[in-house]
Amino acid sequence: MKATVADIIEVMGAIAPTRLAEAWDNVGLQVGQKDWPVKKIWIALDPSPDVVSAACQKNIDLLITHHPLIFKPLRSIDFNSATGNSIRLAAQNQLALFAAHTNFDSAAGGLNDTLAQRIGLANLKTLDKSGDSGDIYPLQATNKEWGLGRIGELAKSQDLRSFALDIKKTLGLASVKVAGDLSLTITRAAVCTGSGSSLMKVFLASGAQAFISGDLHYHDAKEVQTAKRGLIDIGHFASEHLIIEVLAQRLSRLLTDKDFNVTVAAYRLEKDPFVSL
Repeated sequence: MKATVADIIEVMGAIAPTRLAEAWDNVGLQVGQKDWPVKKIWIALDPSPDVVSAACQKNIDLLITHHPLIFKPLRSIDFNSATGNSIRLAAQNQLALFAAHTNFDSAAGGLNDTLAQRIGLANLKTLDKSGDSGDIYPLQATNKEWGLGRIGELAKSQDLRSFALDIKKTLGLASVKVAGDLSLTITRAAVCTGSGSSLMKVFLASGAQAFISGDLHYHDAKEVQTAKRGLIDIGHFASEHLIIEVLAQRLSRLLTDKDFNVTVAAYRLEKDPFVSL
């Protein structure tokens, strides 16, 4: 069965309902028309010009990204800017752009659940509750609403140093940044994909001993030292890019169940803009 952009948006709504997005966010269709036909979909982290250009060269019909192309209303569209160039390329090649951002962070089975699972946390609860009690829940209960971040239990207690090194190995990272007493015993940890600094107060009130996120600040590190807690900064890119394969597989399965003749692939060539020397 043939599919349109509108059909894919409906299926994505079941994975990451738009009502879960933060008020400041801009999710959903960024460029294109809902009646455009869709045969090939790519999943990526960013709608950067190089990703959009590659999608156009491969005749992709819909590019679904985690980060939105447009965060704030545009006063102008300069084709020499990164955003303007992406818009130009997409429009010229009839490539629709769609974003699932903080709604996918919050959704059950979304980014935060994926990261928490990958690093071995169990009995997950919502860190920053949004429309729910935050009680322990099964990850397959994707029809429920949840907030940002997760908090869970380690299979066995570890010191902060060992826990950080295990995360580094599990996620295949070149490095991690750690703050706090490296001998601190960790039995419960909290995660927030992307930039987690805004959840510092929630983390400190949660009872978890360690917080794993990206874009954490100097003053966050000083605060956890005072509170005798730990921070593990795995970087913004690493905390989010792991969802690309997961979303591609999940969306493909749902579209197949609906008999849509659409192929879905993860775009694997994106790299962290930061490198460790």
